[in-house]
Amino acid sequence: MMRQYLELKEKYQDCILFFRLGDFYEMFFDDAKLASKELELTLTGKDCGLSERAPMCGVPYHAASAYISRLIEKGYKVAVCEQLTDPALSKGLVERDVIRIVTPGTVADPSQLDEKSACYVLCVAFVGKAAALAYADVSTGELIAHLLPDAQRTLRDELMRIRPREIVTNDMAKLTPHLGETVSCTVLPDSDFQKKNAQRALLEHFKVPSLTALGLDERDRRYLAAGALLIYLNDTQKNALPHLTQLTIYQGERTMFLDRMTRRNLELVESLRAGERRGSLLWLLDRAHTAMGARLLRSWVENPMIDRKAIETRLDAVEALKDNYMAAEEMGQALENVADMERLLGKISYNSLTARDCLALLRSLKAVAPVKELLDRFETTAIQALAHTLTPLESLCDLLERAIDPDAPILLSDGGVIRAGYSAELDEYRDAAANGKQWILNLEAAERQETGIKNLRIQYNRVFGYYIEVTKSNLDLVPLRYSRKQTLAGAERYVTPELQEIEHKILNAQQMALTLESTLFASVREAIAAEIGAVQQNAMVLKTADALLSLAQVARENDYVKPTINEDGVLTIVEGRHPIVERTVTDAPFVPNDVTMDTGDNRMLIITGPNMAGKSTYMRQVALITLMAHIGSFV
Repeated sequence: MMRQYLELKEKYQDCILFFRLGDFYEMFFDDAKLASKELELTLTGKDCGLSERAPMCGVPYHAASAYISRLIEKGYKVAVCEQLTDPALSKGLVERDVIRIVTPGTVADPSQLDEKSACYVLCVAFVGKAAALAYADVSTGELIAHLLPDAQRTLRDELMRIRPREIVTNDMAKLTPHLGETVSCTVLPDSDFQKKNAQRALLEHFKVPSLTALGLDERDRRYLAAGALLIYLNDTQKNALPHLTQLTIYQGERTMFLDRMTRRNLELVESLRAGERRGSLLWLLDRAHTAMGARLLRSWVENPMIDRKAIETRLDAVEALKDNYMAAEEMGQALENVADMERLLGKISYNSLTARDCLALLRSLKAVAPVKELLDRFETTAIQALAHTLTPLESLCDLLERAIDPDAPILLSDGGVIRAGYSAELDEYRDAAANGKQWILNLEAAERQETGIKNLRIQYNRVFGYYIEVTKSNLDLVPLRYSRKQTLAGAERYVTPELQEIEHKILNAQQMALTLESTLFASVREAIAAEIGAVQQNAMVLKTADALLSLAQVARENDYVKPTINEDGVLTIVEGRHPIVERTVTDAPFVPNDVTMDTGDNRMLIITGPNMAGKSTYMRQVALITLMAHIGSFV
């Protein structure tokens, strides 16, 4: 076993190896010393044929997620090694292998993530002066590609916008000057960035004949980063990641470029002083009912639009929801039942979806029809488009409702996951486990009645199992269908096909029930996996509706107005209020201010006044109101 461990450790030297031994994940040697220190675990030892005991520490398998999370937060990588064969059925050593490498940017367990923020692993491929970027959130299936023509000028600002948890690259020397804060970084082999390998990774994953089908071509260097990132994810996640269904090309020319200092000083997603969510623009605007909606809203705040038509389309949708209070309230109530569908689908890829996750998905899918009906009431084009895109997956809902027990436990091994009535065979096993004794008594009574042998008894021992015992005086009444099992001094023991079938069911009922439940639940998972695309489409509509509802609610609560967008270089604000100061400083009403700027005489304004008079507030107010308008928010 220790040879097996050392062979695996040799392959994953940069990881802490969680080695499955029964109900524990064990760590040995240097990994054990490191983990015991970082996780405050007791360091013990294990005899393994060496002159000294091997240092060892371990954690229960059912609590491993929390320990892995703590190691990831400290910047370590964890290789999870599982038992691939059943110890009870294995002859010799149990087969083991690493099934996944958990890194800071590839955490997929929702319990380890901030539900309102994405968790990105970013690939930076330097190509001359340019840098191709690709970043993915494996917990949701999001994959985005981007190109920076001048990496030296803009890369650090883009890192501030994306905020990756982990970066992989082809050139650490070029990347290092742009790192503003500590982040886990890995240099990938040059072969991952070779044209043929990167292309192959993309084409095989998305099952398309050419890069053109993904919106790229061979001259577009973004495919180098996207392909290398997929290779890295395949190497570490060790599954096909079927929920990564689409490559999104980041449209930098359609969004406002904001350097890192602008983002920081305007407190878009966190406050300047405390670094907290409270006091930021996102804190002000986020009234989302779902985690998905909150993440989308954050994306809108960090990427203000500069296309007039796109801005006006979103503003029209917000206006319609703001003006129709009743429909908006009903929609909000429906969205309260929607779980984080994107991250639930992520669990499908990692084969970690539980029965309770299925129930959460069922509740979410049941919200589709009422939300669709509410969206259909609006005549606004953008909202109508959302309504038409929603697809109530009635057959999947029906399957989940029939298959999953409403009171299902968290662990499949606990049993009771599959609903009674879904499988007649499973119901029989459960009935056998619960009522086997009564079955035997019923059969005994029936045999006495049919044979006329009044002292006939059905008994059990470990050697022969269940048997029918008939005394010598009643042997002439024994029917031909009885098969002799054993002869005693004063009696004969028999079995019948019916008794053997009941015995098989009783003795194996619990284990066979668990085995069958596992098979049935696997088929439910497969049914969900087959609908990943449709579920993702519904998730996109629901989170978009949620984000729009949030902007509408904020506009209604704060008496905001719909901005008018022009392309004449004129900025006019009448009685403007700093949106955040107005909410946080409540001991006095905010004094509104006017602003007029244009490309002529009012191109520059000089603001004077004593300290603490509000000069900075006035400047930030102008910027925030402008940004809110470009987000598609009322102001």
